Amino acid sequence: MWTALQNVIFPLDRDPDVLPLYADPETWTTIDGQNVKVSNHAHIDDVLSRTSARVNGGKRVSFASYFNAFPASYWQHWTNVKRVRLELSTTGSGTILVYRSNSQGAQQRVESRRVSENATSTFDLPLKSFGDGGWYWFELEADEDGLVLDRGTWLTDAKQKNSGKASLGTTTFNKPDYCVNTLDALAQSPEVLELIDRIFIIDQGDQKVADQDGFDQVNDKLGEQLEIIDQANLGGSGGFSRSMAEVLKRDDSDFLILLDDDVKIEPESILRTVAFARHSKRPTIVGGHMFDLLNRPVLHAYAEIVDEKPFIWRPQHRELFPHDFRNTNLRQTRWMHSRMDADYNGWWFCLIPKKVIQEIGLSLPAFIKWDDSEYSLRAREHGFPTVSLPGAALWHVSWLDKDDSIDWQAYFHARNRIVAGLLHSRYPRSGILLRDSFRLDLKHLLSMQYYAVTLRHMALRDILSGPEHMHAQLPTQLSVLRKTASSFPEMRVLRTDEEIPPTNQGKRVFPVTPPHKSTPGPRGISLAVFTAKMTLRHWFTRPSSANRKHPQVELAKRDATWFRTPHYDSALVSTADGSGKSWFQRDRSTFRRLLAESIALHRQLRDSWRTLSTAYCQELPALTSPEEWNKTFAAK
Repeated sequence: MWTALQNVIFPLDRDPDVLPLYADPETWTTIDGQNVKVSNHAHIDDVLSRTSARVNGGKRVSFASYFNAFPASYWQHWTNVKRVRLELSTTGSGTILVYRSNSQGAQQRVESRRVSENATSTFDLPLKSFGDGGWYWFELEADEDGLVLDRGTWLTDAKQKNSGKASLGTTTFNKPDYCVNTLDALAQSPEVLELIDRIFIIDQGDQKVADQDGFDQVNDKLGEQLEIIDQANLGGSGGFSRSMAEVLKRDDSDFLILLDDDVKIEPESILRTVAFARHSKRPTIVGGHMFDLLNRPVLHAYAEIVDEKPFIWRPQHRELFPHDFRNTNLRQTRWMHSRMDADYNGWWFCLIPKKVIQEIGLSLPAFIKWDDSEYSLRAREHGFPTVSLPGAALWHVSWLDKDDSIDWQAYFHARNRIVAGLLHSRYPRSGILLRDSFRLDLKHLLSMQYYAVTLRHMALRDILSGPEHMHAQLPTQLSVLRKTASSFPEMRVLRTDEEIPPTNQGKRVFPVTPPHKSTPGPRGISLAVFTAKMTLRHWFTRPSSANRKHPQVELAKRDATWFRTPHYDSALVSTADGSGKSWFQRDRSTFRRLLAESIALHRQLRDSWRTLSTAYCQELPALTSPEEWNKTFAAK
C-alpha cells in the first residue's frame, strides 16, 4: 500500500513573492560570481489551484523548489523509507524530466517521459545513495499547446512505525488576530484536520482569542477539535508545557506540534512532519524551518545548533542566513543539498512525539529563551534526535526589528543559557561560557546599557540560589523585571518631537555592512587594546556637563555597536523597530558598581560550577514533571 509523504502544492494566496518557494524558472546564468535570472517561465497567473499549475507552450518549469522538491537524504538517513514513488497527473502534451542531486549540488537526470492528453505517470526512485545529501525533483517542458500539472504526490510503500494522530499546541499572549488566522487556515485544510486530534490554544493574555472577530466562525468549523485554555502568563515554556501536559492525557494523540502565535502556516508542512515522524526509525523531534513573515521568500532558520564551548545557540553556518529564494533557488544553492543535522529546532514549529514527553518530561520552567534548545539537548541524552526537515516551514515575524538582549528578556537570556549549560555542558566549569557571559556584561556596560546588566546580575544571583527558584518565580518574575526598568532612563522610549532632545554633534552614519558579513570591529590585539582603553575611560572619566544635558550624538540602531558607543558620553539611539529613540547616558559610578558585581558573580559561579551542576541535574526530573508543572498551572 502506497501512502503520501508530501504533495506537490502551490501558494494558498496569490502572493507572487512566494512563488519561488514552489516553482523555479528555467534559465539562470552567472555574472561576476552571482546567480542571475535570465528568464522567468513561472508566473503566479499560471497557478490554477492548490495542487495544479500550467506550463505555457514551449516553456519549461522546474519544481526543484523548497516546497516541491523531495529532500531524499533526510528520508534515507532518519526513516525506514527505502524508495519513493513520484506520481504526476497531467493534461496536455510535453515531457516530464526527473532529476536528483548529490551532496555537492551536482544534478543528474534520472528519467524522462513523454506525456499527452490526460496521463498519470509514476516514477519509482530508490533512496540508496543520499547519505551526505541530495534531493529528487521533476521538471515539466510543454509542447506548443501547453501542459497542465493537475496533481503530484511523493509516496512510499514503507510501513509506518506509528499511525497515531497529532495535536497542535499554540501559546499566545495578546495576539488573537494571528491565532484566528491560523485556525482559519487549518479549518480550510480538511486533509490536515484528518490527522489532528486536538488544537490547544493556551491563552495567557488579556486580549482573548475567543473575543477576536472571526473566532466564532472558525470555532463552529473546528468544533470539538479546538480547545481554548486560559491561564496566567507563564511565558512560552509555560504555555507549551501546558500543551504537553494536555497531550499526555489524550489516548488518540501520539504527537504534539508546537506552533508560535505570530505565524502564517503552510498547512502541507504539518502533513509532512507527521509523515516523517510516523516513519522515523526511532521517536524523533521533527522541526520546521522559519521564513520571514514580512519578507516571505527569505529563510532565517534552517539547522540550528548549540556551539558547546561557549554554549550558545547559532545557525550551523551563520554566514548563509538570511537566504533569499528570489536570488538563488534550490538548484543554485549548493549548500542546501548537503544534509545538515540540527541540535534543536525552534518551537515556532516543532513536532514532539508523546513518547519523548513521557520519558523526559515537560519544558524547563524557563519562561522564554532556551526552553526549545534545552529540551532537544535533554532528548538527545535520552537517545531521541532532532531533525529540522527541509520542505516543512512556516512564516514567522523575524527578529530583525527586535533587540531583546537589552530589554526585560536580558534576564532570561542570561539565566537560561547558564542553567542549560549547568545541565548539559560537557566542559569542566562550563568551557568558555562564563568568560563569554562576562564579556557580554562588559559590552553592555561600555554601551551604557545598565538595565540589561542589572537584569543579568539578577539572573546570576537566582542561579546561585538553586533550581527551586525557577518554578517559584515563574508567575511573577516578568512584573519584577518590568518594574525594575523604571529606574533606568534608557528604558524610556521617546517618540514625539517634544520628547526627543537635540544632540550636540548631530547624527553619525557609518558605511552599510554587505549582506552575510558581520560589522567590522577590533580583533585580536587591537580588541584587547580597545577594551582596556574604553574600560579605563568609563572607569576614570566623567561625562561632560554638555553631554549630560543633551545627547552627544544620534545613532541608528545598526550603528550603535559595542565598539562605537563606548566613545561617547551619551547617545540617542533608534529602537530596533524604528518607532522611537532611547537616550543612553554614561554614568561612572554605575559602571564601576556593575563591573565589580560582574567580576564577583562570575567568579562565584565558576567556583560553584560543579556543585550547582549537580544540584540542577538532580532537580531536573522534578522541575520538568507534569506534577510540578500542574502546581504552577494552578497558581494565581
